Amino acid sequence: MASKAAAFRGADTKAIGAPNQTLYCTNLPDKLRKLDLRLSLYTLFSTYGTVLDVVAMKTSKMRGQAHIVFKDVQASTQAMRALQGFDFFGKEMKIVYAKGTSAILAKLRGTYTAPAGGAGPSGVSTDLQKSIFSGPPGAIPARHATGANGEPQGVKRPRQDESDEEEAPMEEDSDVPMEASSDED
Repeated sequence: MASKAAAFRGADTKAIGAPNQTLYCTNLPDKLRKLDLRLSLYTLFSTYGTVLDVVAMKTSKMRGQAHIVFKDVQASTQAMRALQGFDFFGKEMKIVYAKGTSAILAKLRGTYTAPAGGAGPSGVSTDLQKSIFSGPPGAIPARHATGANGEPQGVKRPRQDESDEEEAPMEEDSDVPMEASSDED
């Protein structure tokens, strides 16, 4: 326990790295399916802040390791402090800050440049990027799919036969006039 406290006081800063939005987790169970591992990590880490991505691969080099990308450094720091040594499916997790920044953060900021064999830089800033990095938490706009005719799908449209100007017909089931049916005494 003393070594963990010393690491956060700055005595062993090389062990945890420089503060970063991305956490690097090791000593994870390698018997879980990749989808189950990602979902479990997302569920666990999302209690500390907005998780943008969980990268877990099952290659021989990356087995038992994962990267968790948070929206901000404060959330990643809080998660790292709370979950250091956490018993995750029978193994104690080891968590440090990642050495570099995640590609998903660069894509959201609009500063992503594809690798040499890629398509090239993407310098276009989208509304989604602006809302994630300058809006309040949870302000990510909803995306709607568009149909073949270009109209958004999943968006409720007003009825054609209704208009706001007409008064809705009332049923005449009651024998009591409306003035007399008041709850006031």
